[in-house]
Amino acid sequence: MNSTSKPPSQDHRLVQTGDTRVSAKISRETISTLSVTILCLVLLFSARLINPALGSWSQVETVLILGFFLVVLSFGQGLVILTGGLDLSLPATITLGGILATSWIGAGNPAEWYLLPAVLAVCGLVGLASAIGVIWLRVPPFIMTMAMSIIVASALLGYTKGTPRGTAPDMAVALMKGDILGLPAPIVVLIIFVIVGWLFQSRSVYGRYLYAIGTNVEAARNAAVPVTAMRILPYVLSAICAGFVGIALVGYSNGATLRMGDDYLLPSIASVVIGGSSILGGRGTFLGSVGGALLLTILGTIIATLGLEFGFRTIIEGSIILIALLLLREELFQKLRSLKT
Repeated sequence: MNSTSKPPSQDHRLVQTGDTRVSAKISRETISTLSVTILCLVLLFSARLINPALGSWSQVETVLILGFFLVVLSFGQGLVILTGGLDLSLPATITLGGILATSWIGAGNPAEWYLLPAVLAVCGLVGLASAIGVIWLRVPPFIMTMAMSIIVASALLGYTKGTPRGTAPDMAVALMKGDILGLPAPIVVLIIFVIVGWLFQSRSVYGRYLYAIGTNVEAARNAAVPVTAMRILPYVLSAICAGFVGIALVGYSNGATLRMGDDYLLPSIASVVIGGSSILGGRGTFLGSVGGALLLTILGTIIATLGLEFGFRTIIEGSIILIALLLLREELFQKLRSLKT
């Protein structure tokens, strides 16, 4: 007999409580995901009224290719937000991945098969540094990640002397401009990434740990969740995703710039929020973030087709975040559930 073991009834109550929360969470997030998906389809096909070229299959391919970058970013940002954090270092980490890919590797380098993972590892160290500051130094996430962004951006400015050099690695070019089974390679990779990301966040034990931490850190710790390791993981994965996007961007544009990641910070947060995630953590799905990312991409292509200034896209994104926060309030879902009953 072990007198220090936890009573079975207490474990049973903990499981029952978790099951109830998961059921409510899935119901709410399913509504958010379906709503964003329907809105994407409506926007995509109603855009033909604005321009006949919009809504065609070629336009769908363009949206998926352009949305590839934002979907990957929203996965990492979504994991950080799920645990109650926020990653503001994404623009600098994207630039880090792109500049290292062009300067360390370049075109025609046979060693790219192990140098590209090395680039991602360096980017992962940025996320690790952010996690250390947040967890052990107790620096607020937005301040710590902003500080890391400034440090990385300043280091890159000194490293490149203001002018990034080099060419895109062959693998990055093949990723963004090649074909797989008759489809553009970015679309195939995007489909695989979405499936893997969904399985990780919604169907793996690690994903359940992240939900538990975002809901209540102390309760998760009492339930034997490895809280410290699981709080580090989202920041590292977010940085790796950002580095991967930087590599993909240089493959898409054949070069790197010092500002190549600046346009992705607000959209990465907006995609997660629009997809139904709580900015306070503990709620959200990757499929919802995918819908949010594609919605913003569709809006961006419509704005570009209409010839509007880029500033209008920022205004629209900010407005959508505000509307999403208002619509995703708990009071609204309680009213919907009461109508259903």
